[in-house]
Amino acid sequence: MNTESKQFDLICMGRVAVDLYGQQIGARLEDMGTFAKYLGGSSGNVAYGTARQGLKSSMLARVGDEHMGRFVREELQRVGVDTSHLITDKDRLTALVILGIKDQETFPLIFYRDNCADMAITASDIDEDYIASARCLAITGTHLSHPHTRDAVLTALRYARKHGVKTAIDIDYRPVLWGLTTLGDGETRFIESQQVTEQLQEVMGLFDLIVGTEEEFHIAGGSTDTIEALKAIRGVSQAEFVCKRGPLGCSVFPDAIPETLDEGITVKGVRVDVLNVLGAGDAFMSGLLRGYLNGEGWEKACTYANACGALVVSRHGCAPAMPTKAELDDYLKRAHEVPRPDQDTHLNHLHRVTTRDKTWDELCVLAFDHRMQFVDMAREVGADEARIKQLKQLIFQASQEVAAEANLQGKAGLLCDSRFGQDVLNAVTGQGWWIGRPVELPGSRPLALEHGNIGSQLIDWPLEHVVKCLVFYHPDDQDVLRIEQENKVMEIYQACCKTGHELLLEVILPADMPRTDALYVQALERFYALGVKPDWWKLPPLAAETWQTVAALIETQDSHCRGVVLLGLDAPESELKAGFRAAANQPIVKGFAVGRTIFGQPSREWLANTLDDAALIHQIKANYHNLIALWRARGECNALTSQVQASKALQPNQPELATEQ
Repeated sequence: MNTESKQFDLICMGRVAVDLYGQQIGARLEDMGTFAKYLGGSSGNVAYGTARQGLKSSMLARVGDEHMGRFVREELQRVGVDTSHLITDKDRLTALVILGIKDQETFPLIFYRDNCADMAITASDIDEDYIASARCLAITGTHLSHPHTRDAVLTALRYARKHGVKTAIDIDYRPVLWGLTTLGDGETRFIESQQVTEQLQEVMGLFDLIVGTEEEFHIAGGSTDTIEALKAIRGVSQAEFVCKRGPLGCSVFPDAIPETLDEGITVKGVRVDVLNVLGAGDAFMSGLLRGYLNGEGWEKACTYANACGALVVSRHGCAPAMPTKAELDDYLKRAHEVPRPDQDTHLNHLHRVTTRDKTWDELCVLAFDHRMQFVDMAREVGADEARIKQLKQLIFQASQEVAAEANLQGKAGLLCDSRFGQDVLNAVTGQGWWIGRPVELPGSRPLALEHGNIGSQLIDWPLEHVVKCLVFYHPDDQDVLRIEQENKVMEIYQACCKTGHELLLEVILPADMPRTDALYVQALERFYALGVKPDWWKLPPLAAETWQTVAALIETQDSHCRGVVLLGLDAPESELKAGFRAAANQPIVKGFAVGRTIFGQPSREWLANTLDDAALIHQIKANYHNLIALWRARGECNALTSQVQASKALQPNQPELATEQ
């Protein structure tokens, strides 16, 4: 099979699991209070990491038929890994690993792998055509430790050799997984074992590429002298060896083994402050395979590998710490200037914005996160404020029906609060909608948060909830007020960067101060100057010329910005229609997030008991449909006007066509 016709660059076969990472750095596992859940397992990490580096990767393994197995599958799919051969095991659970970071030398780790799903893979699970469809098969050494998985690996290797598929192994020696330590000792990285050495050497001749640390080559070669170990392996394998040497980089041995490691093709690493060595080897392998499979030569492949490892050792977690291709390339341009990648603002921003797993090309958002306005409506008609909760559920029902009727799949969204709309948030979460949620105290100026400290709020939020912050901000505010508000916005942005939530920053000029398009541009310029780069902006309708300025500003300051959604401020449909038209030619404007124009009057009547549930839903749906239609037709009038102007220029004596205004 020709390289050009290969479906995959890489098939990863081996361990795939869920990592539960202790979040309190410096604590013993015994003292951990909370854990973060990540994709784990060496092969799973490599599939994930290589996909982020732009390779077409596929995962060959088993996961359990439960929540963790579905999590593993979805995490791999989010970065583009093929999971067509990630088998669901009905009888076993997905493997778990519990681990922590005590200090730079201590990383307590416990493997929960007793009869786990990924160790149940058998030779009958290996499809010859599937193996033949890849350029490379990469396995990890753990699967050579058990007769059944070993048989599966050998079957896959046999198919690979038959069809000219490159074969690679990361020795990935974990003594506990070979039964050499107590079950709770996952941290020990090396124990001599003649039996393990013999089992590894039996298969070394089946690989084109062998990767490992010095200690891993020690176990494979049967000697604690690295050169002697390499020579022993060379006696049974003609593979190319890549020996990882930590902060010293790595050395490659394509043929005869010299007398020193430095005589190999040695590529120095970049020194960084180490937070966490766990996962660094998988990151190294991911970068190496990018260069190796793209034929970029050992110098470039090892440079990628060393840099990937350096980035991951500076971060929390394994798979989520893996760099994207854009991030890695940026880092390599200035690696010697970045001793602490975890503290480099630009690099962290790139990691944040280039690892997004979903795109939103268009949004039609129904915004009913209002709190104060609903309370005011209830009081105006003498309604019990407790009914607001039911009202928001009915508005959500209307939005669901419109989303289905208007074909808003991938475009539907809502803004809803937790004070009156927690049931709505619970119901919509996990349904594929864009979900925004406010943090500001309604009407506050200076900006204050409704439920206290931003960190204590976000710790309980689902990651898919977008943090929406409305700030009444004016560039000409008094310094004390301006600085207080700016500091609060920066605090919220930094919290979002830490937790992984996206931020929508809504800016409204105060009603009692001058309000011009130019002032909105100045406000955006100021927040960018402060280092605030929200994922989304929410702005009022602006003039067409102003949108050109805004688009250029966003492109210059943050080309990865998700975009702008237009707010409504209870404006009539005619004003929103004009605003939609003005933004029609700017791709940065992704849609609208409008509320009171849609639900305002029907909600007042419902609270006053002059409208029943069905009529409320009917009216809200009609208003929502109308607004969607106006949004979708936003460019039609502009196009017609352009045609008229062009026609008039060519035939100046012809009467002007009437256009809708």
